[in-house]
Order: sequence, then structure tokens, then C-alpha cells
Amino acid sequence: MPANAPDKNAAPPLPEPLRVPVADSHTHLDMQSGTVEEALAKAASVGVTTVVQVGCDLNGSRWAADTAAAHDAVHATVALHPNEAPRIVHGDPDGWSRQGARAAGGDAALDEALAEIDRLAALPHVKGVGETGLDYFRTGPEGKEAQERSFRAHIEIAKRHGKTLVIHDRDAHADVLRVLKEEGAPERTVFHCYSGDAGMAEICAAAGYYMSFAGNVTFKNAQNLRDALAVAPLELVLVETDAPFLTPVPYRGRPGAPYLVPVTVRAMAAVRGIDEDTMATALGANTARAFGY
Repeated sequence: MPANAPDKNAAPPLPEPLRVPVADSHTHLDMQSGTVEEALAKAASVGVTTVVQVGCDLNGSRWAADTAAAHDAVHATVALHPNEAPRIVHGDPDGWSRQGARAAGGDAALDEALAEIDRLAALPHVKGVGETGLDYFRTGPEGKEAQERSFRAHIEIAKRHGKTLVIHDRDAHADVLRVLKEEGAPERTVFHCYSGDAGMAEICAAAGYYMSFAGNVTFKNAQNLRDALAVAPLELVLVETDAPFLTPVPYRGRPGAPYLVPVTVRAMAAVRGIDEDTMATALGANTARAFGY
């Protein structure tokens, strides 16, 4: 590696602070290095004053709820990630059984896990149910039934508790939209790490769904995301890191964290043709409205 090349494992530098505070609408502090207090302080120093900590399994959801209870700047969401449901049903660490055979008591195990998500969703500092949805990238066809059953259950939980639904949609746009229509979406629904195109953005806008853009909106090969951002109503747009993943250009591939939100905010403002203060003002208000805090 050349002497002046950046260390791909090194944390990116602090960006120029935003003048208007914003929220990171989707992060995984439990997957990042350092303490929660360090992450929050670093984020606040550049104008990222609120984060939404997202659960992906039972342990992560409990951790999210506990962390939100301990920190005013943290709000929690709780869920079984779409790839988690087939693991529970099939007892398969890869997400689905190649033989398609359920593990003994697999359906009961999923019901038990969903009951715990339901319990956590009732807590006042838990603002959302997610990330839930469908993922056809990592889970094969044998996992689809379990994913959809889990997704429908999460929708019901979110509606019953009046919480925001946070959607994980990977390679499953049509089926995610179908299930939301069949079940009836909660009052507040967020497509985390929005991955559709401009046409899908118009469908989401018509339904009143929020679209949250992550650092991959800056990637060279992500013109579809920039096209979607260009047509999405500004009042339905959020920003997130999905940290430690999807770190924005020019730090792609390095560890992400909430303090990098300003990099994505500035890129989003450029796509919209507005100044960063206008973009940040909208994002801050939208996130508070989307999660009801």
C-alpha cells in the first residue's frame, strides 16, 4: 500500500459540522467500535444530535431498547431482520434450509420471538418496529414463507402499538409493496436505505411512505437512487448511515458511524439543487415526524 494511501480500517475524519442539526434515522451502534457515549459525542460535534438505533434480532432489539432508555439522544426500533425469520424457523445459520425442512418447533420458535418483539414494541422509548420486510438477496426461495409471515406480524405489531414501521427491502420491491397494501401500512412507514428507482419513489410518495437515503446515494453506480431522491417529496425524505455499513464516498469501504451523516446530507442537497441548511432543516423535521419524537 502506498505510504499516503488511507487505511481502509481507519475511521474517516470528522466532516465540517452542519449548521442545522439532523438525525441519523437508522444506525447500528452495537456493531460499531467505541462506546455509545463516544459515538453520540462525535456525532453531536458535527450537528447529528439524534440517532435511531435499530434492532435486527432479539438480543439487538433488547440492547436498542435499553440504550434508548439510557440516552435521550437515542430512539430505538425493535424487530427480527427479514433474514432472521428463516433462521429461526429452519434452525439454519445460513438463513434457510436447503432441504426446506423446518426445524422441530420452528414455527413456535418464531411465534415466541415475535411475542418478545411485541413486548419490546410497547415500551415508550421504542419508537419503531423494524427493520422488517423482505430480503431476497441473502435468503433463498425456501425462506420466503417465513420472511413474509414475520413481515406481516411486524406490521400488525406496529399498528397495534402505534409505532413507526421500518422496512428492509432488498431485491423484493414488488412483494414488499404488495404485503404493505394487503395488510394496510401503519400511519408512519419508512423505507430504510431506500433502494428503488424513481418510479417506485412515486409509488411510495403516493402512499405517504418515508424514504431514507444512506451513504450509497453517493456511489458512482447508484444513479437510480439519485433519480429517486430527485423526485421524492422533500417532506418524505430522511437521511441515515446504516453504520457501520454503506459509508459514503470518498470514504466508501471504511467504517461508518453517525458522525458521517453530514457527508450524505451535502450530497443529497446537491442532487436536489438546494442549500445544505434547507436540506438539513427538512431532514430534521421529517425524522422527528416519522418517528414521533
